Amino acid sequence: MAGARGLVLKRPSAIPGFGLALGFTLTYLGLIVLIPLAGMVLKSATLGLAGFWDIVTAPRTLAALRLSFFTSLFAATVNAVFGSIIAWVLVRYRFPGRRLLDAFVDLPFALPTAVAGIALASLYAPNGWIGSLFAPFGIKIAYTPLGIAIALIFIGLPFVVRTVQPVLEEFDRELEEASATLGANRRQTVFRVMLPALLPAILTGFALALARAVGEYGSVIFIAGNLPFISEIAPLLIIIRLEEFSYPQATAIGTAMLLISFGILFLVHLVQAWQRRRFAQ
Repeated sequence: MAGARGLVLKRPSAIPGFGLALGFTLTYLGLIVLIPLAGMVLKSATLGLAGFWDIVTAPRTLAALRLSFFTSLFAATVNAVFGSIIAWVLVRYRFPGRRLLDAFVDLPFALPTAVAGIALASLYAPNGWIGSLFAPFGIKIAYTPLGIAIALIFIGLPFVVRTVQPVLEEFDRELEEASATLGANRRQTVFRVMLPALLPAILTGFALALARAVGEYGSVIFIAGNLPFISEIAPLLIIIRLEEFSYPQATAIGTAMLLISFGILFLVHLVQAWQRRRFAQ
């Protein structure tokens, strides 16, 4: 009896096959994500710290990095605002063509990026349907940083809409009714009751749109103009270095982009965690 009492029965795992699933997950992530990134970092390390720093801080590299990240941040911010509005309209209103509009949101996912770039360049070129409307005022869209931002907005919009939309669908309407009962107007209800609950989802969509925009290549090169120090993005500069067989230089630029992107995404996740704790209180 004493031995039986001392025997502790192992409880079955709530997740069957956890060890196997975890091993598969780590192996898959290692082969697909971690090993390639580690290889890129190790290749750039062959330059040495001084050589790496010289390449990363070269005027042309800094101009390309600045253009890529600033236009990506701008595009992700625009998508965070207007993507949330689009998600609100699709969830809260019923109107003819709503399902068709909802399907159009996913179009940038299905459309090849090169096709999107050619279409945008044709529309926003000085002789295009939209570009010709701005040309008489001396406003040039295609082949400028503004054209790059438009392309990045196009490819990043679905990330915000599809992230915010399910959260809005699950939002408790009773909170809105309680807010109205307590005397809050519509604006106060949106900004003080709904927005704090939606902000983590909006930030997630922002981070996804930003990550996609930073590394975007196909839809940008056709509308960018690709002029050094003006409209040359960092991914294009990496391609140029690869075509010159300067593999260490290309991986150095890629490593710099990786570090900057990781820092931005880490900051976004910190803001998300802070917002969740604040909302929970």
